[in-house]
Order: sequence, then C-alpha cells, then structure tokens
Amino acid sequence: MVAPLDRLTEQNSESLSLPTGAGIVIDLGTGDGRFVYQSARENPQRFYIGIDANPKPLRKISEKIHRNPARGGAPNVLFLQAAVEDLPEELNGVADEVHVHFPWGSLLRAVAVGEELILRNLRRVCAEGAWLEVVIGLDPDKDQTEIARLGLPEISEGYLAGELIPRYQAAGFDIVDKGVLPATQWREIKSSWAKRLATNRARVLIYLVGRAL
Repeated sequence: MVAPLDRLTEQNSESLSLPTGAGIVIDLGTGDGRFVYQSARENPQRFYIGIDANPKPLRKISEKIHRNPARGGAPNVLFLQAAVEDLPEELNGVADEVHVHFPWGSLLRAVAVGEELILRNLRRVCAEGAWLEVVIGLDPDKDQTEIARLGLPEISEGYLAGELIPRYQAAGFDIVDKGVLPATQWREIKSSWAKRLATNRARVLIYLVGRAL
C-alpha cells in the first residue's frame, strides 16, 4: 500500500484508526469512477460514493455496478452528479473518508489554494475524525496554461506549510501528513489519471492527509 493515506495509516497503526472495515467513502471529482469501483470491489463491507459534476465519463461504469457481483457488479457503490460547491445536504456528516484525486479546473483551484467555501463543504460531509486525502499532480510546463488560467501558486513544501495547511486547519482539518509522492509509486493509486500521468517524470504529485476535527 503506497497511496498517501494507506501508507500513513499503515505506519501509525498503533495510534490511528485504520481506514478499513465498515464505513462510507466519498470520492470527489471521481472522473470515470475507477477508484470508487475498484475500491468497492476490494472492500465489499464499505459503501463508496463517487461525485462529479460531469456524468458522461461515468456512463459505462454506472451500468457495470448494477450487474451481479459475480459478474463485476458492485452494490456498495453510488454515483452522484453534483458540484463540490453544492453538495447535497443528505451527505452531511456521513463520510468516514473523503478523497480528492488529481482534480482539475475549479476543483483543482479550490483544494490547491484552500478556498474557504469548498473546504467547509468538504468538512460538512465528514464525520468527526474522518480522513481527508488530497492528491494533486501538476507538470509546471505542460500544465502552465491551466495553472495560469486558474491563478495557481507554485505548490511547494513551503507553500503547503506556510499558507495552504493553515487554511485547511481553519476549515476544521488537522493535517497529519504532507509531501511529495515519487512518480514510480503513482500506479499503485487506483485512479485512471494516476496511470496515465505516471509516465511523465516531470510531473510533481503533492498530497495532504488530514482528519476532521
């Protein structure tokens, strides 16, 4: 297990509650739903909710989850069309884990600069003590147009410690781990984007792991 949250909880198994067993996991900006689907198949005792404003990439996998489990179905999965700015109130306080993997567009800006409204929404869907994992992967050259369009700062270790983490703390998260994940480990993250982007060694992956206070 090498995803940031998995590695952290493995290393601190004596002092932290492992993110296994029964619980509800929310994946924001779920894209094609690969992370949700594979995780749900591996952990049938947990319930996974994938949320994205764009439902088109989810059409194929949305049909797949309704099959018999022996034929690839996943009855412990729900996909929702919603923007992070307007998450359903029914989700308030339900999540034991929230993941934001390789966000793009407005969601990328929100988690990379720590927009108060979005961070408050993330906290709103978390149960007390829930895990939050944010994974951002950017290439400063290939993504420079999007970086400029979104007005993103250089996401360095200094920026994380000095500016971004305090904003997460103000929104109700205790950041317990942060850092850079080598590209060689990206493929272990159950995400289509992780596999596509891992071939680009210039791309930097920065992660935050926190707990809801």
